[in-house]
Parts: sequence; structure tokens; C-alpha cells
Amino acid sequence: MPRTTDGDGTPVPQRLLAAATRLFAEQGYDRTSVQEIVEAAGVTKGALYHYFGSKDDLLHEVYARVLRVQQERLDAFANADEPIEKRLRGAAADVVVTTIENLDDAMIFFRSMHHLSPEKNKQVRAERRRYHERFRALVEEGQASGVFSTATPADLVVDYHFGSVHHLSTWYRPDGPMGAQEVADHLADLLLRALRP
Repeated sequence: MPRTTDGDGTPVPQRLLAAATRLFAEQGYDRTSVQEIVEAAGVTKGALYHYFGSKDDLLHEVYARVLRVQQERLDAFANADEPIEKRLRGAAADVVVTTIENLDDAMIFFRSMHHLSPEKNKQVRAERRRYHERFRALVEEGQASGVFSTATPADLVVDYHFGSVHHLSTWYRPDGPMGAQEVADHLADLLLRALRP
């Protein structure tokens, strides 16, 4: 059985994911070999295949781990006992911050999603759809209660916001003029302004 941690206690799966994320971001998924990943992580191929069945599984997990965090946080915003404007604004800003905090993962995913197997691709699409539907439900709740305008269909409102989020990896720089929270606040405010009755 492969070791589960290294000398400093970092679990092998985390080391593999960190190495894969760095290499996929630097040189692309298709130009990164399994051998390079295991060498960078300091483990054997056997360890990689123990935790991840394939390079494809690593690519899927790079994105899935971010989406899991975002889904948990969205669920918390959606279930909070607060006015709909505050819940939607919080959720809208949070997805921007968590995307920026995981910019390499987002960039890798949007650049390399087409490399996933059809089964994994379908799974990721279903996970993303669940997230988008929960977000859309917040918009629809506000529209149904008269707090938000119904002039624009909720689907378009969601596409508008997530188009901005998905585009972050092409322009946002950590050393740029705006921090993650500032960008998040601007985009969340734009969304709420678009929904004003």
C-alpha cells in the first residue's frame, strides 16, 4: 500500500493534485505526462494509480474540488435566514472570490475540459448544472417576490454573471490593481443593479 503522507505530513493525494495543478497550468494538460506529475509529487506511478485511476481523474478532481467548495458555500448562502438581496449578493461575490483563489484550477478546467472522458465530462456538466440551478433559484425567488425585476429571464441573468466569472482566468492577476474581494464586490453589485425593478 502506498504511503498516505510524506515527511511533513502532506497526504499523497494532495501532493499529486498540487503537482498536477501546477504542471497543467504551466504547460497544459495534454503536454503533461504522468511521469512528470509523479516526479514533481515525489511518489511512484503506483501511488498515483492507487488514488487516481488516470490522468483524466486528476483533471476531473482539479475542478471538482473547487466546485464542491463553491456548492457548499452557495448552499449556505441560499439557506441563510436573510433577505434575498443579501443572500444573492453574498453568493454572487463568493463565486468570484473562490474562483480567483483557485484561478489555476479554473484556467485548467476551461482550457482542458474537452480532454475529459465522455463519462467524466457528463459528470462535471451535471455538477455545474446543479450549482447554476441553485444560483438561478435565488434569482427566481427574488423575482417571484417582486424584489427583483422580471424583465430579464433568470437563465440569462445567471449566464451573464457566470460569463464574467468564467472569464476571470483570462485577465485577473493577483498583483493587479484590484484584489479578489474588490472584483467580487463590483461584479456582485453589477448583478444586483441589473435586477433592480
